[in-house]
Amino acid sequence: MFKQLFVEHPHAVNESYAEHWVVANRFGLRMVVAGLGTMLHGFVPGLLTHAGSNMIRKLHAEMTSRRSGAANAAREQPSNAWQLEYEI
Repeated sequence: MFKQLFVEHPHAVNESYAEHWVVANRFGLRMVVAGLGTMLHGFVPGLLTHAGSNMIRKLHAEMTSRRSGAANAAREQPSNAWQLEYEI
């Protein structure tokens, strides 16, 4: 159970637990900030007109580049590495 919760997924994306913690928290914080900006935009439509969509594009670009790196690293691992995509 411990291994499944704390080890398998970070290993599948070619990260240590600490590396994965930093990446996931950085993504989460950026999503919260973008969400707050989007909520503010809802109240005052002239403010932050592109903040939410810009952050989504940035996060998507970063996620897909990390996914490519994880997939390339997975190809170098033994055949028992079953998860090739990066997920948070």
